Amino acid sequence: MQEAIRKLDISVISDVHLATLASKAKHLLKYLKSIQPKTLVLNGDIIDSWRFSRNFFPKAHLKVIRQLVKMIEKGIQVVYITGNHDDVFRKFNNTRLGNFSIVNQLELTVGNQKVWIFHGDVFDHIIHHSPWLAKFGAAAYGLLTGINKALNVILRIFGGKDMLLYKSMKDRILKEKKVLTNFELAIANAALSKNIDLVICGHTHIPVDKTTTTEKGTVRYINCGDWVEHFSAAECIDGNWTLNYFKSDSDEEPELPGDELYIPDKNQMYRSILKEMKVPYYF
Repeated sequence: MQEAIRKLDISVISDVHLATLASKAKHLLKYLKSIQPKTLVLNGDIIDSWRFSRNFFPKAHLKVIRQLVKMIEKGIQVVYITGNHDDVFRKFNNTRLGNFSIVNQLELTVGNQKVWIFHGDVFDHIIHHSPWLAKFGAAAYGLLTGINKALNVILRIFGGKDMLLYKSMKDRILKEKKVLTNFELAIANAALSKNIDLVICGHTHIPVDKTTTTEKGTVRYINCGDWVEHFSAAECIDGNWTLNYFKSDSDEEPELPGDELYIPDKNQMYRSILKEMKVPYYF
């Protein structure tokens, strides 16, 4: 059964991590085909350049890029905000080609609200003070994801349910060390110093919609989550923002025709992506 097309003013998604085993590209493709926003904001870590050395970019992931191009061609404004995992694209910051643009952050006035959208890695102390540790963690996460996928295949054969080994581990680390609280407070204080009413970010992969109060005041904070575990997006209709969890008509990832593994070399991968997005390249 085909899902109805929903008309939105703005949709914000982040942390898709295309080019990794963890990315649920087929779920995202179904979501993108189910919406008709005036503006789509890709809020960082959409393409995982940290993992490009593995030369892994399945056709299902490329189909997401092609769907984005189709949306651009239909007149939808697509704004790509760079994150830490796709920082390779920061060299194209402030690029604008028709309905497509690449920026570091985005400030909007929606109704009577000032909205600030950015990825959030700038407020992550590990990224800036111990980048090697962040990349080690990303590699370990990728390895655990691969093991998890293999385990789930075996479980399905014997009629078992899927397990998410990496989810419980990551959630425990974040909550016990109060990383999320510090991250959110730092963002809230920065937003309040700019007289922002609503701040939207990603980076943590933990979707949340809350009011945060600091000594500077109160601000609404939305984290749009990810497309690895939560399949969530921040959406706006007529000035009203909500955090939406996408649920397809099937819990299983749909099999798409011709979805065989596609492994180009690294430069070919860059060129394919930039060509699809119609961004000029010089290598």
